Amino acid sequence: MRPITTAFVSLAFVLTLVLSATATTSPQMQMIVRLSEIEIAPEYLEEYVAILKKESAASVRLEPGVISIFPMSQQDHPTQVRILEIYANRAAYESHLQTPHFQEYKTTTLKMVKSLKLVDMRALDAESMSALFRKLP
Repeated sequence: MRPITTAFVSLAFVLTLVLSATATTSPQMQMIVRLSEIEIAPEYLEEYVAILKKESAASVRLEPGVISIFPMSQQDHPTQVRILEIYANRAAYESHLQTPHFQEYKTTTLKMVKSLKLVDMRALDAESMSALFRKLP
């Protein structure tokens, strides 16, 4: 092949990959990444944590579209809870909201939550996420 033809074929191949990737990343297919910022009333903290652990474990174990429900708290302020939520797509998130374990979590912890803020995030390096989660023991 001549150099110009080779370059043209290479460019056509790259454009095909880009266009096909764009076509498959419809809003329904895009991953949802969210931080839940929650403040818990101190008198409920121990009970809340137990309920949250149960819910997060069930979500990851039972729901194929739930990639992460990773709860944590600030070291110096344990009533400040943060949850890293990652869903495969919008449908997985919508489905999660309807599950019995999430509904139980939501209704039983309602009185415990002083404030809740949901912060939608954009993954800057979504391609490496599968490698990150695979490294966990």
